[in-house]
Amino acid sequence: MGISIWQLLIILAIVLVLFGAKRLRNLGGDLGTAVKGFKNSMKDEESKTEAPAEREQIEETGEARVIDGEVAPRENEKA
Repeated sequence: MGISIWQLLIILAIVLVLFGAKRLRNLGGDLGTAVKGFKNSMKDEESKTEAPAEREQIEETGEARVIDGEVAPRENEKA
């Protein structure tokens, strides 16, 4: 006793008559924008929670990242 395709088409036709195609299109766009914003917020929260954990690990071990390099004078500068 599920909903048949004909019943879905009738419901779609009624919704189109009540709201109009333009309003439904705008509603769909707004919904898509909201979902994208939510996903971006979730990614931002994940990145915020990962950074302090890494910082704590460095503080616990006392290790830090060091970049070794050599500074050479430029050719036009006096050494």
